[in-house]
Amino acid sequence: MRTTPIATADLADEHGDDLRVCDVQFTSYGALASFAGPVRTVSCPEDNALLHELLRTPGEGCVVVVEGGASLRAALLGDLMAGRARDNGWAGVVVHGAVRDSGVLAGMGIGIQALGTNPRKSGKAGAGSVDVPVTFGGVTFTTGDILHADHDGVVLLPSA
Repeated sequence: MRTTPIATADLADEHGDDLRVCDVQFTSYGALASFAGPVRTVSCPEDNALLHELLRTPGEGCVVVVEGGASLRAALLGDLMAGRARDNGWAGVVVHGAVRDSGVLAGMGIGIQALGTNPRKSGKAGAGSVDVPVTFGGVTFTTGDILHADHDGVVLLPSA
């Protein structure tokens, strides 16, 4: 089930200090500048094997938050993986690291935010974890949190 994106500035006005605002300045790379959904997490610095595996499953409107350790040395997401994510019903991907194939990503109907780009592929050893809390930008992302993202930022709704 898809979550309708709400402007992050409007959410900040509505929820004030209860809104969890990520302080990282991401760049939007996908064709969908605004996206929202329940969070799934992957912690996988410079190794995207677990992310590959997760994106092969039904996304059901979720957003994958990828903790890549802010590394820009290798891309954790490219056009093939993004296409798979879109086709499998993922609403978006937030990468605390790099992506590649940015020209192609710009035309894909999925939300993608990342720190930057690098043409180098990541490792494929399977290091990391899925659905564990990940923290960056002053926010801890936990599976099931509701994320909204747009050009103004990435936020998590207050816990119920």
